[in-house]
Amino acid sequence: MAQPTPTERKPASVRSDDARDLRPTPEGEELFRRWLKYLDDEITKHRKPALRAELVRDSLHQLYLGRPHGGKLNTTLTSELSANVLQMSLDPSNVILEAESDPGVDMERYAERKPLIYFWLMFDRSPVALNQWLGCRFRSMLGKHIFKSIGKKVRIFRGVELYYGYNVNIEDDTTIEQYVTIDDREEVTVPKGTLVGSYTVINKDWKPDNK
Repeated sequence: MAQPTPTERKPASVRSDDARDLRPTPEGEELFRRWLKYLDDEITKHRKPALRAELVRDSLHQLYLGRPHGGKLNTTLTSELSANVLQMSLDPSNVILEAESDPGVDMERYAERKPLIYFWLMFDRSPVALNQWLGCRFRSMLGKHIFKSIGKKVRIFRGVELYYGYNVNIEDDTTIEQYVTIDDREEVTVPKGTLVGSYTVINKDWKPDNK
């Protein structure tokens, strides 16, 4: 079945929250911006995969369990096995993603991105992802560290799936709607001003309309 095709963004977009200046409370906005800046600063400071994995693990513990990472687990109790599996799975170091088994992956470039890609995927599976204001800013922030390039005023909505990450170029003023798959096993570019519709698959053969 043919995939839905992206279209040039029209001035009257269905995504009108920015135009209407929809935003959280001042207290909420200040907290969200502080969290995003903290993550951005830490990711910029630490390029080693192990340190990034620790940052992601600690953040996911708080997003999913509402408490900081507590150190070593008691793995001897069978009554806590499921809880331990959950906690272990919040650490990117314990998770194997599909791209890692691909023969074409550049493991040196992928390794520093993997914890961030996992963060992206797990954020979108958390209740926090329903916050559109925060989610779009979170994905754009992570995109600076995952993608080959990302422009200004980029909006990426919940459920977008990534592959390698390092072969993705997203230009200014683009919108990628829900449940798009970005298959960047070869380099892909989303041109300036494009609106990519939900469920589109972006790959080496993909071309936006009107481009």
